Amino acid sequence: MTMFQSLRRRMLTPDIKQTRMDVRGFHVKSPEARDRLEAVGRYFLTGYAIAAEVPHPADADTRLAHVPHAYRGFAYEGAAMAFAVRDGLPVGGGRHVEEFLAGPADAHVYMAYVGVGWAMARVPRFRWSSLHAPDPLLRWLVLDGYGFHQAYFKTRKYVDECYQADTFPWPADGPAWYAGRAIDQGVGRATWFVCGTDPRRVVATFDRFDERRRADLYAGAGLAATYAGGSDEAELAWFKDAAGIYAGDVAQGSAFAAGARVRAGLVVAHNEVATRVLCGQTTAGASKVTDEALVGLPYDDEIPAYEIWRLRIRAALTQGLER
Repeated sequence: MTMFQSLRRRMLTPDIKQTRMDVRGFHVKSPEARDRLEAVGRYFLTGYAIAAEVPHPADADTRLAHVPHAYRGFAYEGAAMAFAVRDGLPVGGGRHVEEFLAGPADAHVYMAYVGVGWAMARVPRFRWSSLHAPDPLLRWLVLDGYGFHQAYFKTRKYVDECYQADTFPWPADGPAWYAGRAIDQGVGRATWFVCGTDPRRVVATFDRFDERRRADLYAGAGLAATYAGGSDEAELAWFKDAAGIYAGDVAQGSAFAAGARVRAGLVVAHNEVATRVLCGQTTAGASKVTDEALVGLPYDDEIPAYEIWRLRIRAALTQGLER
């Protein structure tokens, strides 16, 4: 590593203390849950630091491959954030995310798009045009990542005070009305962390939000409960039951997590437990549902294709849960 690369890493990489539960003021359900969530943050920043210092995106993959399976997706998410931040700088070139996704990171595309959303929260708005998210379907994951970042670092405003912006300027071609919903999916996902993976706290927190926002919040929490984990089978069963009319949204988010894990080859034991409870499927089965829902997806509807995809997944899984 050159002196310049080392300096760039130190200048760009956030302080790891900011991922500690006590620093964030998040609820600690148990030492095990705390350790899991702090490991997520630690490996996220591991990926970020790798991407901040390597000269070319292709150089990151070998080092990211050494991160344990359970946390490797978070490392790719962090790496994508760092590359997006580098793209947003006025110097140093602007195709890092594009080149990253053109290589082995393609298997982690879902997490990478979320990582770009983290960068959106750190890059000045006038540089948002530098963010690489060309897929018309997956680009909404950028706003999911943005929502997670805001709820994670601005918890009082976005979670405690249930803040939601009236309008949001990205993506420029809209539809503008859907941006807030995609952001809420990230807020719901972050709430799983804020509440220390305690489903009872998550449900109590969502009860404070306007009913119109809860479906997206629950979907985000279902994704986090499956991808990051932290709750046992009994807790997950309670969460599904307590979600009530939003159980299908929880299942949809869980299936998204399954799809991301399967595509990247990173399925671990807690993913199987979560999809069995929340989706009534194996992780592979839930992932298959997400793939089948892509067939014939319309891109010329007033409703974003991404939302139609989510609705199809929800419908398929709800039918399964009711049988």
